[in-house]
Amino acid sequence: MTFAGIPVEALDFYEDLENDNTKSFWAAHKHVYEQSVRDPMRALADELSPEFGDVRFFRPYRDVRFAADKSPYKTHQGVVVGGHYVHVGAPGLFIAVGYYQMAPDQIARYRVAVDDDRRGSALVDIVESVRDAGYVVDGEALKTRPRGYDADHPRIDLLRQKALVGWTDAGAPDWLHTPSAAARVAAAWRELAPLKGWLDDHVGPSDQPRR
Repeated sequence: MTFAGIPVEALDFYEDLENDNTKSFWAAHKHVYEQSVRDPMRALADELSPEFGDVRFFRPYRDVRFAADKSPYKTHQGVVVGGHYVHVGAPGLFIAVGYYQMAPDQIARYRVAVDDDRRGSALVDIVESVRDAGYVVDGEALKTRPRGYDADHPRIDLLRQKALVGWTDAGAPDWLHTPSAAARVAAAWRELAPLKGWLDDHVGPSDQPRR
């Protein structure tokens, strides 16, 4: 399937789902999800895959086994392409790159690298550059200093991070509904590439088994 853009119906579908997150609504509108959300997002991922990597398409169903919120369906459709993330929901398109949830061994390697003057200073420069380009860089963080580091460490804010992600809410501009949306996503991922590169080089995937 050739990517032709994300239709307006995709945003409308998720707006309605937010108001009626039930199996009966899903059953009655599953064809809208398949035609206006699933198929265009898969086409988008397939177009981006040759440059950015393998595709992981998320299921639309929530895991509610241990969740207080028992709503059965996610209110956005996400896809990962070679470690780069994009999703569509009622507000439009969200584009991100980074490490959203670091395992303990990743956090340990991350802090060692941030503490190092050369590698840590390089990350400071990357974060500043990405922010200057208009992106947000944040993630889950400790409220206090991590154990073993001084509160006046020159990179204490970065040391507190348990996740580090560069992202932008692209929203729903006119180009979202056209084939040029693929180029817009690709351009954002390229601008965020230095952040991903630093994390890949100095943190990398977790060595710990998945629970």
